[in-house]
Amino acid sequence: MKFTKRGSNLTAAAIIALAAVFLMVGICIAAAPDVIKMENPAYQKHKKGIVEFSHKKHAEDYAAAHPDLYKNGCGECHHDDQGKPLTLKADDPVQGCIECHKKPSERPKGKDAPKLSKKEKLEYHAEALHYNCKGCHKSFNKKTGTKKAPTTCTKCHPKKAKK
Repeated sequence: MKFTKRGSNLTAAAIIALAAVFLMVGICIAAAPDVIKMENPAYQKHKKGIVEFSHKKHAEDYAAAHPDLYKNGCGECHHDDQGKPLTLKADDPVQGCIECHKKPSERPKGKDAPKLSKKEKLEYHAEALHYNCKGCHKSFNKKTGTKKAPTTCTKCHPKKAKK
């Protein structure tokens, strides 16, 4: 098997790019806890069971298996006020979503609810989380031709224990 100089350069570039993805993912998970309980004190009462988000599983396992879907590393979930991916390093401070998506609830729904722009909907904390998570999950399912990533309430929110 004979390699050309151009082929060797492309192979080296691909290896470097893949290594960079793994490095970014490793840096992002170093500072984050394994499981993040998505319970926010801004809510007076949670209507659904609390999602237990596995940061480690998303940042390590899924990112390693699907680097094409995680090309922005931490920026796949963490973004600036314009929605642009953040480039984060270990121990970088990360604001909670509620810092920008300040309304601790879902947007009003029903026939009498006001029509809201996307920007107005994303002011609601729950809407922003659902938009981010479900959007990524739908992309994953489309890319993989599966339905492995949940897109319905009960797949992420466990049933609340009866009191």
